[in-house]
Amino acid sequence: MPGGREARRASGWAKLLSESQLLEGAVDLHLHSSPDVDPRRFDDFDLAREAARAGMAAVLIKSHQVSTVERAILASKIVPEIRVFGGLVLNETVGGLNPAAVDLALRMGAKQIWMRTRSAHNHRAALGQPGGIGICTEDGSILPDVLRILELIAASECILGSGHLSPRESCLLVRHARERGVRRILITHPEWKATHFPVDSQAELAAGGGVWFERCFASTTHRGGFTPMTTIAGAIAEVGVETTILSTDLGQPDTPPPAEGFRVYAEQLRSFGFPVDQLRTMMAENPAKLLSLSRESSTPAPG
Repeated sequence: MPGGREARRASGWAKLLSESQLLEGAVDLHLHSSPDVDPRRFDDFDLAREAARAGMAAVLIKSHQVSTVERAILASKIVPEIRVFGGLVLNETVGGLNPAAVDLALRMGAKQIWMRTRSAHNHRAALGQPGGIGICTEDGSILPDVLRILELIAASECILGSGHLSPRESCLLVRHARERGVRRILITHPEWKATHFPVDSQAELAAGGGVWFERCFASTTHRGGFTPMTTIAGAIAEVGVETTILSTDLGQPDTPPPAEGFRVYAEQLRSFGFPVDQLRTMMAENPAKLLSLSRESSTPAPG
């Protein structure tokens, strides 16, 4: 029947989903690969190849220890079928809140700068570990180096990731980032127990604009304390599809391969009633917007 064929053409993602090709054009902003001191399922090149085979448009690789920007440049060259991006986490191994390291990463093409993760006081306290540092002085003022870093990010098109800060710190970070003109702020896995962000606070931040929430599949695994999928689905429904980024945070050898995990994630959310166009928004359009891929693809070729 012609009408049925035309409807399927007009809804390409629906056709892809029905054929279990869920990842066509998807972008994962949170993946772990080797080289790393932690065991990883794939190295950068094999991770890129797997994502390319799944039909994905881009991935962003993350390390808690070092910059991944240089690695991403090489991976994109070795696996040209997919865009590979990198970033920098401001943990102790890169000098912590180090404006010089941020400046270099941005000039090299970093697409996300994360606040502290494993070096964050909030992270260590949540896991019962001593030490760690926040982003504020003892009187609650934000540290000068954080402000300098925010100014550097504001002058770029890079994403600011909240890392493993507490919700209170993240709210303070967002306020100062907005004041300095940062336009892309991503709250890192707000469903994970160590960074659990109340939904009403998420909605309040979202209302101010320029903030997205990265809801990670790993939070639903043993790595993330088995967060119920109902929790993530409920947060999306409450805070909004337009401010949601679906990522995996996978790459560990004891979790599903990242592309397969992303596919399962989409299937599970679809079973909660999220239609194909909303899945496309959260898996492809929103992350592409944060990476400025939409603008790149719409720019006419010279000549």
